[in-house]
Amino acid sequence: MPYLPWYPGWLEAIVGPMFSGKSEELIRRVKRALIAGQRVQVFKPRLDDRYHASDVVSHDGTRVEAVAVADSRELRARLQDPLPQVVAVDEVQFFDAGLVELVMELTEQGVRVIVAGLDLDFRGEPFGIIPELLARAEWVEKLSAVCPRCGRAATRTQRLINGQPARYDDPVILVGAHEVYEPRCRGCHTVVRENVPQQSS
Repeated sequence: MPYLPWYPGWLEAIVGPMFSGKSEELIRRVKRALIAGQRVQVFKPRLDDRYHASDVVSHDGTRVEAVAVADSRELRARLQDPLPQVVAVDEVQFFDAGLVELVMELTEQGVRVIVAGLDLDFRGEPFGIIPELLARAEWVEKLSAVCPRCGRAATRTQRLINGQPARYDDPVILVGAHEVYEPRCRGCHTVVRENVPQQSS
């Protein structure tokens, strides 16, 4: 849907497990907005510096210029004046609850907001502010990857420590890529509780 000055803003959410193409889809939408001549700002959490300190970069190397911020407060401070027509935020699961309020303010001011992130953490549980954003979004796209163990659609993220499933009480946030995570289907996703591997479902 094109940006129209008289049209109220809206929220688009792109979610799924790791390696499902979330960042790639966010970048695709951002590039289309830029081609359309719209004013766009892209943000990411500063702690995610796996591929670049500031740019949003997908696992396949696609990239777009972005601003790395520590939290929602800094993101608010870095917004352009006048407001951009499109604001995109990658890895949104790492942000604090203040981002939900900010996103709602932006949409009320006519901004198209695009967010992308993990809907479930490595335990298979809702991740951070994502449920709140999903409930408020006009459009939600839930992507899947391919489970390397059975070939089914992977909707969860498996954390591996030295090749073994992580423990349930391990820290929720651990930034990494192929060396730590792989996509899994519901049946192959495993979480260790008290040294006993259990299926997450």
